[in-house]
Amino acid sequence: MSEPLLPASGRFEGGTHVFPVRTYFEDCDPAGIVYHANYLRFAERARTEMMRALGVTHVGMLRTGVAFAVRRCEIDYLRPARLEEALEVRTRIIDIRGATLDAEQIVRRPDAPRNGPPDGADLPPDHAFAHAHDDEAGEGDMVRLFLRLACVNQNGRPVRIPSDVRTAIDRHQTSTASSRQS
Repeated sequence: MSEPLLPASGRFEGGTHVFPVRTYFEDCDPAGIVYHANYLRFAERARTEMMRALGVTHVGMLRTGVAFAVRRCEIDYLRPARLEEALEVRTRIIDIRGATLDAEQIVRRPDAPRNGPPDGADLPPDHAFAHAHDDEAGEGDMVRLFLRLACVNQNGRPVRIPSDVRTAIDRHQTSTASSRQS
């Protein structure tokens, strides 16, 4: 008997999680261009799979009474994606603080050349929303998102990111930094 088919979860390339996406008819307008709001859905799936790969699940967080909520999202639409295109969502954590996590996500064509800082490269601390690298979009970059996620309790109040979640993220970032120095 064959192994069960599992959903795509992506992979890590250094400090960046890469999640494959294909655009379907349901994602597009009648002209075959991906509707702008669907990039947010692609990004949400990619962040979820990145956290799952780090050992952190939504269900697990909810059981402890907390969840991540998008507090801020900036999105730049650079180029349109079209029907049946293969894309990838590249996600990396830029900063983690007491109750917030900043992330950059890029939706792009996987076969196009890339510009910008190398995966896992250290960025200036104020990068998250300063757009220091706007001119470094690669040819295949279609959408760039900068997000601040807040950890909230069941009442919607901000709370510290749980220590096990922080540890999982820190462990990955530390191992990524170590492998870059080797």
